[in-house]
Amino acid sequence: MTNQSCQEQFVLLGFSDRPQLEKTLFVFVLIFYLVTLVGNTVIILVSRLDPCLHTPMYFFLTNLSFLDLCFTTSSVPQLLFNLGGPDKTISYTGCAIQLFMFLGLGGTECVLLAVMAYDRFAAICKPLHYSIIMHPRLCWKLVSMTWGVGLLNSLAMSPVTMRLPRCGNCEVKHFLCEMPALIKIACVDTVAVESTVFILSVMIVLVPLALTLVSYSCIAMAVLHMKSATGRRKAFNTCGSHLTVVSLFYGNIIYMYMQPGNNSSQDPGKFLTLFYNLVTPMLNPVIYTLRNKDVKGALRRLVSRK
Repeated sequence: MTNQSCQEQFVLLGFSDRPQLEKTLFVFVLIFYLVTLVGNTVIILVSRLDPCLHTPMYFFLTNLSFLDLCFTTSSVPQLLFNLGGPDKTISYTGCAIQLFMFLGLGGTECVLLAVMAYDRFAAICKPLHYSIIMHPRLCWKLVSMTWGVGLLNSLAMSPVTMRLPRCGNCEVKHFLCEMPALIKIACVDTVAVESTVFILSVMIVLVPLALTLVSYSCIAMAVLHMKSATGRRKAFNTCGSHLTVVSLFYGNIIYMYMQPGNNSSQDPGKFLTLFYNLVTPMLNPVIYTLRNKDVKGALRRLVSRK
């Protein structure tokens, strides 16, 4: 067989070896996807419409919600299509677009979480200078940097991955066109590509994670020195929510991308990908803001205004 057939379409095997599981997954994925759409859209609208939420924290949260909407939409509709019928194919162009968006949005979120940690560090450790440090121009620069890093990540890895020879093997043992699964079906030595993936993973995943942990370590030290018990409790609640999201996202990413060709196509890898692609974006609005008194107050004001 030649590589020509893979220039037209790929077959996403996903969970096709378990037909009964596919029916159950279809229902759960659809519900989680709709909740993700509603939750993140509400966060974006409330943050934009209520003047009290026009702060750096909610500016970054708006970007995170928009990012999560794009992240899930890049793969979940195709997953629902494949789960709902016998056709498991995806066009070559569709696969390339899905891979490009997945790498770009994933890289953007890694850096954005580090930026949000720095924002909390400035708010808690430098409260008197917070408005000067996190001025609007800096916020826009930081957000632009996060999207730029994600774009560069996609431009660096998507073409390399898609051009790997596959000798007619177009069956991807995954439910989406993810880089580790596409590398695994290549019919050439992929050591150089996997080494590049590892280096980029260190730069895009581990460096932001290290900066995030440093920020929260400084926050923890500052909180422990607070005299007000109410202030300590509020700071710990806020940072605890942020750290929960950081742990969920980075834990899965590190497992998948620090060992690119090994585990992504196995069942644990598929479910982990499903988790950070669907469950984490659904939980973000709940963990970050729907528990927040400011957001609840903003929702009440918008409803009463209507």
